[in-house]
Amino acid sequence: MNPANAEHLARTIRRDCLQMTHRANASHIGTSLSIADLLAVLYTGGLHVDPAQPGWDGRDRFVQSKGHGAAALYAVLAECGFFPRSWLETYCQDGSPLFGHVTHHGVPGVEVSTGSLGHGLSIGCGMALAAKHDGKAHRVVVLLSDGECDEGSTWEAALFAPHHHLDNLTAIIDYNKIQSLGDVKEVLALEPLVDKWRAFGWAVREIDGHDVSGIRASLSGLPFEPGHPSCIVAHTVKGKGVSFMENRLAWHYKSPKPEDLARALAELGEAE
Repeated sequence: MNPANAEHLARTIRRDCLQMTHRANASHIGTSLSIADLLAVLYTGGLHVDPAQPGWDGRDRFVQSKGHGAAALYAVLAECGFFPRSWLETYCQDGSPLFGHVTHHGVPGVEVSTGSLGHGLSIGCGMALAAKHDGKAHRVVVLLSDGECDEGSTWEAALFAPHHHLDNLTAIIDYNKIQSLGDVKEVLALEPLVDKWRAFGWAVREIDGHDVSGIRASLSGLPFEPGHPSCIVAHTVKGKGVSFMENRLAWHYKSPKPEDLARALAELGEAE
């Protein structure tokens, strides 16, 4: 998990996700591609985790609240050695532990099952509060979609964390600005998103969610303010890395056909 390998890992995650969703005729390739760079940095030094000891008590806890981006999380875990890469070939198939939404049962490295949007930050608050209570030093990082910032439970958790001074908690928002039914600004506008999180008592930074060095710099500066939870608003592109998928709502649902897969993999370059 060498930090220098983050860009290569992000490209590999994208290739894996394309192959997984094509093989399974599954959805959500766009949302998996948008978080590849964030996950690559998290798992090349941004998180204190050990693939050889996925249940290590001192590990940082990572919760991917946007459970429909499961392919990307499974891909990064497999590439980093939490479980065999061959498991990726079973994604979304009968008998596989790799369900279409993030599932923890039998999957090393996954802390909690997610997918009913809006629950992940609440779970993360509980983990962070427990760590504070027990005097533990590990951190909790929660990756949310922008669409789940429509959910009331997200904002209840956003109130809870500053009240309890959970500066061991970080929320990362994948702000790709497209959700299940259209553009976020048309479905339910979130702006001014940064001001809202600040008003709730969070220390907030905006970043380019595809700039590996910028992502790493933000994660290395946690917590942004002592006594306050941290929020990273990561501006991303739905379908990032594949030109004909970028900023296209259809790829929230469509599965890559053989010709789509071949074209996408060609754009990403040869596997190494």
